[in-house]
Amino acid sequence: MNSKSTDLTDWLKTPPGKYLLAWEDEQFKDAVSDIFGYHALQLGLPELDTLQANRMPHQWLGLSSPRLLAKTCVDTAHASDTTASSSRSRVALMTNSCALPFAENSLDLVVLAHTLEQSHDPHASLREVERVLVPEGRVVISGLNPASLWGMRQSRGHFYRRLGHEDMFLPESGEFIGYWRLRDWLKLLSFEVESARFGCYRPALTSQKWLSRFDWMDPCGKRWWPIFGAVYFVVAVKRVRGMRLLETPWSSRRPVAAAPAAVANKNPAQNAAAKNNSLP
Repeated sequence: MNSKSTDLTDWLKTPPGKYLLAWEDEQFKDAVSDIFGYHALQLGLPELDTLQANRMPHQWLGLSSPRLLAKTCVDTAHASDTTASSSRSRVALMTNSCALPFAENSLDLVVLAHTLEQSHDPHASLREVERVLVPEGRVVISGLNPASLWGMRQSRGHFYRRLGHEDMFLPESGEFIGYWRLRDWLKLLSFEVESARFGCYRPALTSQKWLSRFDWMDPCGKRWWPIFGAVYFVVAVKRVRGMRLLETPWSSRRPVAAAPAAVANKNPAQNAAAKNNSLP
């Protein structure tokens, strides 16, 4: 592929980009549908509504580019005019993933859809996510896997680029972050990986016709070489050491003590003496 575009937005309109978005759309719907809370944030990738299946009342879409922000606002206004009104809405805002405009321990869910690999400091972005998440809050991360057929094609493209040729398959901007490297970062920040999966096992092809011919590789790759998918999908939970969850009031209520009952003395002489002493 002689791709001169280094923009992820343009690449997602190509056949392999649409193939990737279709797979990730299913994963996000399945992952966020059972995550409960009040506040959720999606960072990047406005082409995909990753919070669509989530029922949190307050949702934000964070973008780093004024152009993307303006386009997203126009698309949202057009969608609201052409479709039925819904109680759920996303608020688009311009922000930097390394400096989020949210208070500490204020968000229940953060979605990083190819955000880390597009960030100039991915580790700082992940630290910022840890700051704004509440204890037991979740972060959902998708990223391109360097240990895949797509990653190998991209490495070859960098080699040809140094020789003066145009042979880039994926957008040149950004940096691949390996799956195990990401797990190490999450562990250092006290995150616990709850689930992880890989997808998109077809070769790095640019034609829809040839991508369709290799659709048999998706079920085979999932079974025989699962960690070599072109994209990985991780759900992690923020753990806080020393934190103790408070019990509900009805489970911690003390039982009411029974009223004391009078017990007769077994000695008749003592009973008679006590009765005589009680007479005036």
